[in-house]
Amino acid sequence: MKLLIRNLDRLTTEVALKDLFQAFGTVQSCDLVVDKAGGASKGFGFVEMPKVGEAKAAIKNLNNKLVGSNKIRVKKVEGDHT
Repeated sequence: MKLLIRNLDRLTTEVALKDLFQAFGTVQSCDLVVDKAGGASKGFGFVEMPKVGEAKAAIKNLNNKLVGSNKIRVKKVEGDHT
């Protein structure tokens, strides 16, 4: 299941994001979206978790969780049928 993570603190790294989600299961991929010109985080990213149950647990436990100085929002990517 592919998850969209929004409202990330601009200082959050891809490694930190992956570690956050690995607490709930296997992370297949983790992509932090960065500005091509400056290389800074755009404040959102995607995490792919192959097991639906683990992804749902991550959504339940991490949505609205304070990470850095921001409360993140986590949801399933619409149109994703994995």
